[in-house]
Amino acid sequence: MKRALITGITGQDGSYLAELLLTKGYEVHGLVRRASTFNTERIDQIRERVKLHYGDLGDATSLHTVVRDVMPDEIYNLAAQSHVRVSFEMPEYTFDVTGGGVGRLLEAVRLSNPKAKLYQASSSELYGKVHEVPQRETTPFHPRSPYAAAKAYAFYITQNYREAYGMYAVNGILFNHESPRRGENFVTRKITRAVGRIAAGTQKRLALGNLDAKRDWGYAGDYVEAMWQMLQLDTPEDFVIATGETHSVREFLEIAFKRIDRKFEDYVDYDARHLRPSEVDILLGDASRAKKAFGFAPKVDFQPLVEMMVDADVALALREAKAAEPVEA
Repeated sequence: MKRALITGITGQDGSYLAELLLTKGYEVHGLVRRASTFNTERIDQIRERVKLHYGDLGDATSLHTVVRDVMPDEIYNLAAQSHVRVSFEMPEYTFDVTGGGVGRLLEAVRLSNPKAKLYQASSSELYGKVHEVPQRETTPFHPRSPYAAAKAYAFYITQNYREAYGMYAVNGILFNHESPRRGENFVTRKITRAVGRIAAGTQKRLALGNLDAKRDWGYAGDYVEAMWQMLQLDTPEDFVIATGETHSVREFLEIAFKRIDRKFEDYVDYDARHLRPSEVDILLGDASRAKKAFGFAPKVDFQPLVEMMVDADVALALREAKAAEPVEA
């Protein structure tokens, strides 16, 4: 039985990855931060089948302890301060966790379990002000946020440990990937949550910033399988994971509101407070190397992805509305 350690196991990607590894017979361990509230909602359905450990990417001692005690065959580093807009407000914290935390984890692995294979969650935000379209593994980086700059450090320190110490450490440059488990502060889930509440009659308006930003949106369930496949190769390599299609926020809105037979123009307001200080206008990935190396091919297209998220959030909003109804005496 292989043993895997997932940082960020309670997040969107971590929960899908944990489920995937369990189906493959892995013993799954997860790293969680000690906090006043213990948020395991996304893994409640598998909570009894995974082993959780307290630790933090900001604390080197805890990382050494967990890596030494678990001795995993594979490590998936999915933990980060991952919200781009928030990184402008918390740049130092973002760099310490999203960037420096990767260096701490790599050093813990080097000292305690150097034979482990490590996957580092990289990001299409590295390309920022893009130098070519589509973006591939050889496209130069041009970060446009503190988050992206921190991810650039994480990318290069992962490469450095691979080259300097012969470690199996790889970067997955994943383009945007969504699901009903996406955090509610990300624009896609913010939209589908609003659509659900509008359908349930508990919300009237939605405020957004740049509707013309274009992204390559895939399904998180497809992308975690690519993470696993990257660690099954004989030779460690970095790969772009993307759908090869780009769509605007406006297109996302159109499909989402059409799902409940509404027009988004009747509900969406422009609010400049949601704009980034420096915008990323278009991201479009070329995953041809991943397709050639291990057959990567996304299964869920853009429109079914949006509709999946809307359906889940309409059902959630209806449950919330019913729970808020006064109980008759």
